[in-house]
Amino acid sequence: PLLASAHESSCIRLWSIQGNLMKELLPFAGRPSGPLTALCTDIFTKILLTGSKEGYIFRWNMASFLEDSRNIKNAIKEELCWRAHAAEVVDLFIEEEKNVVVTASIDGSVRLWHARTGYYFGFFGQARKFDLTDTSRLILPSDVTGFSAIIKEEIKRTEKKKIIYPLILDRDK
Repeated sequence: PLLASAHESSCIRLWSIQGNLMKELLPFAGRPSGPLTALCTDIFTKILLTGSKEGYIFRWNMASFLEDSRNIKNAIKEELCWRAHAAEVVDLFIEEEKNVVVTASIDGSVRLWHARTGYYFGFFGQARKFDLTDTSRLILPSDVTGFSAIIKEEIKRTEKKKIIYPLILDRDK
């Protein structure tokens, strides 16, 4: 068993059932994240989805980490990021049988997305039926302007170098 918590600082914390902190995650530095407002996992807890106050959805792959959390090579990888709403995401879940993600926002909209690619299928209440088989048509909701971003490789976070500038008075200069 594993517990996950999402925080205003964009941090995701994974906890053991005994209350020990196992891992801290931050969304990819190249994408805006903001405070996290929703999270969910698939039934096997291999995929973690988080939603943000800015309307973004982040998809994380946790499969290798859960196999052996002590092995440092088994990292949790952020795989996908997309803008789902123009306003705060308040809830989301994965429907695994149809391979879709359902998101809800404070703007009152509920939208359907392809779980692996972030392609938009439509919104609840639309006149046309959902076509869950066609992921080749790249369409977006009217209030979102950017397509999903597949994150191929995470940039290594560089540590800040400590530079010492001694303040010495040199009367000759």
